[in-house]
Amino acid sequence: EAARAASALEKRITRLRAALSDDRISLLGELEQRTNVLKALDYIAEDKSVLLKGRVACEINTCDCLIVTELIFENVLDELDGPEAVALLSTLVYQRRSDEEPQLTPDLDKALTRLNKIARAIGNVQLKYGMDVSPDQYARDQIHTGLAQVAYEWASGTKFYQICEMTDIPEGSIVRCILRLHETLKDVRNAARVIGDPKLYQKMEACAEIIKRDIVFAASLLSHNN
Repeated sequence: EAARAASALEKRITRLRAALSDDRISLLGELEQRTNVLKALDYIAEDKSVLLKGRVACEINTCDCLIVTELIFENVLDELDGPEAVALLSTLVYQRRSDEEPQLTPDLDKALTRLNKIARAIGNVQLKYGMDVSPDQYARDQIHTGLAQVAYEWASGTKFYQICEMTDIPEGSIVRCILRLHETLKDVRNAARVIGDPKLYQKMEACAEIIKRDIVFAASLLSHNN
């Protein structure tokens, strides 16, 4: 009986080792794919040292760092005013699908088109280097416009109860999105410092201050204190 148990245990250990080996091979393969993507996008050099775009990406912690980095380097945010920039970044922060069609300014609508193009381009590079990605699905998964108009109005000074009337999204979700968006704006501000772009730095600093007001941040402080 003891011999049979020992034999069964040994077989189980062998299977586990085989599974771990397969997982390791899979992880190594994925790591190589991601490394090749970063090289192709000029985030790291051939010797794997971090390039400027890679340093910028390291500053982005609240949403897809590759998309935001490409937005910065393609100067998409430079062509928008403060509320428009806030609204565009909200599409990367808010991660729920919505059937609502936001009312966007012409410049914001144009920037959103460029954002989708950037996301699909990244998806194409990932696909090229063997990652299991659909470029169009990658863009759809990362970009959601459900709170774009709300974010725009909030950054324009509209009162909280008024922006809540613009959407059927729960107030709590709006608050959480704005709080996270505030962190994203600070991330982009820090990225602007890395590349030495004082104009973008000042814009993101101003945007972060604009949305840090009223009930949204009062609720945040109350929650933190409790």
